[in-house]
Amino acid sequence: MISLLRTTSEHPDFIELVKLLDAYLAIIDGVEHSFYAQFNKIDMLKNVVIAYENGKAVGCGAFKPFETDKVEMKRMFVKEEMRGKKIASQVLIELEHWAAELGFHQYVLETGIRQSAAIALYRKSGYQIIPNYGQYIGIENSVCFEKKVI
Repeated sequence: MISLLRTTSEHPDFIELVKLLDAYLAIIDGVEHSFYAQFNKIDMLKNVVIAYENGKAVGCGAFKPFETDKVEMKRMFVKEEMRGKKIASQVLIELEHWAAELGFHQYVLETGIRQSAAIALYRKSGYQIIPNYGQYIGIENSVCFEKKVI
């Protein structure tokens, strides 16, 4: 059974999961990883969700304010041995609910074009591909998504 915890980026389990995420992305993104790393600092994230199975942290995600009524989803990750159990979907839904409770009704995010499982998750979750925004404009490895909730 998966349980979800709302917390901040200061939580030690989140910090450990992000280390695993960064190691995974360094392999997937290769030389481009250093470009992305500059946008993935966690010290200012106030809205973090950690997924637990039997008391062990197995996945995470976060969001940060992006515009007046929009947040950016960040740092989505599930441990490799736990993938395929819909944990990422549960984390994403919890993040969306939390953002909505805070008055945000649009969500954006960026992922790498090589991250096919992430792309599939976001499409299945109602996100639409949009033109790359902000620092991702012109970055061929990036694919950006948006979801609007009424």
